[in-house]
Amino acid sequence: MASPTTTTSVQQLEHLLLRMWQIRWFELRAMELFEEKLIRGSVHPYIGMEAIAVGACAALREDDYITSTHRGHGHCVAKGLELKLMMAEIIGREDGYCRGRGGSMHITAMDRGMLGADAIVAGSSAIAVGAGHGLRLQGRDSVVVCFFGDGASNQGILHEACNLAAVLAAPVVYVCENNEWAISTPVTASTSVSNIADRAAGYGFPGVIVDGNDVLAMRDVAAEAVARARAGEGPTLIEAKSYRITPHSAATKTDLRPPEELDAWRARDPILRFSRYLTGEAGVEPARLEEIEEQARRDVEEAVEFAKASPRPEPEAALEDVYAPADWLTPGRLA
Repeated sequence: MASPTTTTSVQQLEHLLLRMWQIRWFELRAMELFEEKLIRGSVHPYIGMEAIAVGACAALREDDYITSTHRGHGHCVAKGLELKLMMAEIIGREDGYCRGRGGSMHITAMDRGMLGADAIVAGSSAIAVGAGHGLRLQGRDSVVVCFFGDGASNQGILHEACNLAAVLAAPVVYVCENNEWAISTPVTASTSVSNIADRAAGYGFPGVIVDGNDVLAMRDVAAEAVARARAGEGPTLIEAKSYRITPHSAATKTDLRPPEELDAWRARDPILRFSRYLTGEAGVEPARLEEIEEQARRDVEEAVEFAKASPRPEPEAALEDVYAPADWLTPGRLA
């Protein structure tokens, strides 16, 4: 575990742990809700990767933005979205962030700086460039963090987006969550370079590799990249090396990964590693760590209760919010 390069209070460290535990418990409950058939589609858990989102979002201001992926619950929690509204969204209830229309893979909360999860692999990479450039045209110094996986690193749209971001010096920080596997394809079978971050040289901006299971290292690397983007110096590509310690999704029961590989990464669980750091170097009492975990579990349970009590959307509301207001939608215009 890296020591923080900036002054960090014990309270701030405890908040990082709380966020990671909130993600872990949220995902565990979401998997259970899927089995109870309360979640339609699937759930792509972020378990084992919590340090990436929490570390990256700890470097952001409230007026900064993120774009996300199909594995986006962790990003949302780390950015500060409300657990109750998130849980209501993924079980399709009216009180959800998108009134239950988005579900697990399409949560959007513009007022919280969440520009949307995107089930299209690498789909949000171009959105991040447009958003970042738009912020500059508005005279704002906000930054956009774009999360994507190692599988997305080989998609054409990502390369186009990175090139355009470099040309525009857009305030975008690309965070590649390299969890070693794209469903059942190991990154070594799909990518010839050893490090995805090496590709940044071809775009003309810095590429950085970080231990994605070390929340403090992730935060410090992200802080440097965010400061660079905010200062008008353009994008950075951060490759966070991590591992998902669950199957690809709740609907994907087959797991082809070697058991010994799974065991090795479970031993590097980011929450357990950070907990050991807190009780060691930071001097936090073990009882306090138990309180933090219990608070996170309680927060998630309250979110589940809220979501279940939320009404389902009425069938006739299915056509609402499909189009932005426009003249051609005036009643009778298309008759």
